[in-house]
Amino acid sequence: MKHFIKVVIILPFVVLILLSFTSPPKKIRVVFFGDSITQAGVQSNGYIVKMDSIIKQYRVPDSIELMGAGVSGNKVYDLYLRMEEDVLKKNPDVVVIYVGINDVWHKAGSGTGTDADKFEKFYRAIIKKLQDKNIKVVVCTPSVIGEKTDHSNQQDGDLNHYSNIIRKIATDLSLPVCDLRNAFSAYLKVNNPGNAERGILTSDRVHLNVKGNIFVAMEMWKVIQTVIK
Repeated sequence: MKHFIKVVIILPFVVLILLSFTSPPKKIRVVFFGDSITQAGVQSNGYIVKMDSIIKQYRVPDSIELMGAGVSGNKVYDLYLRMEEDVLKKNPDVVVIYVGINDVWHKAGSGTGTDADKFEKFYRAIIKKLQDKNIKVVVCTPSVIGEKTDHSNQQDGDLNHYSNIIRKIATDLSLPVCDLRNAFSAYLKVNNPGNAERGILTSDRVHLNVKGNIFVAMEMWKVIQTVIK
């Protein structure tokens, strides 16, 4: 009986000692690397916040950590120049690259866009730096600059061209692609019968409204979950 009492008294202390040596499981850290769309992604209705809500419905709570690394106005070479400070120092397991809108948009608006050959070189250089650190990479095609469905948006041609560059890079390097360009086009064909230039998934032809943020969150999550299994 005395022996039993001693065991009962000692056992909780043994459990506490064992628990003290057991660290919680490491979270999978996903960093979203991009421009103003991603900068807004961490706001209350942003796509990163929306994705976090989606994940919590399907996975163990707190098993994945989502982080934004978006800066307004950024083009592909801006991402390359700041990736050490804004991405690599965060020690991500996965990086989602979502860039290209400004590389195309700024050509017409201010003449400061990115030529296609330079876009590809910087894009590949970003991926190489990430892969050198054994970081998994997901690439995204640029979505829209205008939501018209009759191919009359001014930058449709360039967006298609730059999206093809990203798809080719993904094929060459065996990377998963979140093809937002195709996803937006398919959605708008069905849900924009009036051929409106904005107001379906965007607020201003480019930046996402609430529906757009939810749409992007769901499209990205479909791809990300295949990477972190």
